[in-house]
Amino acid sequence: MQHVKIPQDRIGVLIGQGGETMREIEAEAEVRLDIDSENGSVAVETVGDPVLGLKGPEIVQAIGRGFAPDAALRLLEDEMMMFDVVDIDAASRNKNDLQRQKGRLIGEDGRTRELMEELAGADIVIYGTTLGMIGTPEQVDAARTAAEMLLDGAPHGTVYSFLEDRHNEMKHQGLQYHRFPGSDSEEA
Repeated sequence: MQHVKIPQDRIGVLIGQGGETMREIEAEAEVRLDIDSENGSVAVETVGDPVLGLKGPEIVQAIGRGFAPDAALRLLEDEMMMFDVVDIDAASRNKNDLQRQKGRLIGEDGRTRELMEELAGADIVIYGTTLGMIGTPEQVDAARTAAEMLLDGAPHGTVYSFLEDRHNEMKHQGLQYHRFPGSDSEEA
């Protein structure tokens, strides 16, 4: 059994209308979820296929980091799909810098985040003080590198060029997957 802590405001999303989302996750990932809505703690117990069960905590974490349940369930599509998080707060000096860094990652009208998604091929959500990614290892690596470049102060144009190069490499190697729309991304 694994324990995952998610923000209070994401518990309703995890449970879903009448428990529908929770039941879908339990059925698809072959796990049982025990949700403590008081403190946001979720116990994830594998009750079926252990390989599928390993994805259960990641699905819960992804929903906790702002992903829509459908996007989080993409982790079950392929054993290569992965979830990763960049801590924006760790790259910020103070609260004002945190807002500036989030703004750099989101971009005007969300355009930077959208371009990172399109060119890396990963689903990307900026929620609270984190940037979450779901995709193949190559997609997540491209998105993480781009985010870290932006957090380190690289000009947006440089990051876009990097992403275009990586996009073309992945396309050439046949690694590009189609993104799944439907993330509940927070816009600064």
